[in-house]
Amino acid sequence: MASEEVPSLDLQSDVAAGEPVISESPATGDVPRDQTPRTLQVDIVAPDQHVFQGMVSRLRAPGKQGGFEIRYNHAPMIAALEVGPLVLTLPGAQQLTFATSGGFVEVIGNVVTVLAETAEPASAIDVNRAQAAEARALERLRSAKDDIDRARAERARERARNRLRVGMASIGGRAES
Repeated sequence: MASEEVPSLDLQSDVAAGEPVISESPATGDVPRDQTPRTLQVDIVAPDQHVFQGMVSRLRAPGKQGGFEIRYNHAPMIAALEVGPLVLTLPGAQQLTFATSGGFVEVIGNVVTVLAETAEPASAIDVNRAQAAEARALERLRSAKDDIDRARAERARERARNRLRVGMASIGGRAES
């Protein structure tokens, strides 16, 4: 019994019609590679502003149970964030970094929503102001009268140090450019 050659098929999405289009691949029988970019739609929202909206190839976040990275086709999830840098890698490999002070991340499909307590772009951080905030937090820590005051001062110091790390890295990156 002779085997009949069957052309390989490539399923593509016809955006205009909303239906799949089947097209034959080249005579080699190879399946054409998917040319769609592997990106995520990311929205970063803080209580006072919409901080970022756009397409990224990956997102690195400071999770409460450890840092994590989200890429194209990530499993659905909700995660709590803590103080730390939130790093977005754009499709052209450029990185945007934000100093965050906690919040939540939700992933559904290829849409990522970050609800942040604060999210400050590295380029907007005033390093001198962040140093002053750290000094104030250290003074509050030294003069804390009870555990609640001490915990608040430690949290303020942690936020100030995060802003300093993110801001100083931004300055270093600009100096190299």
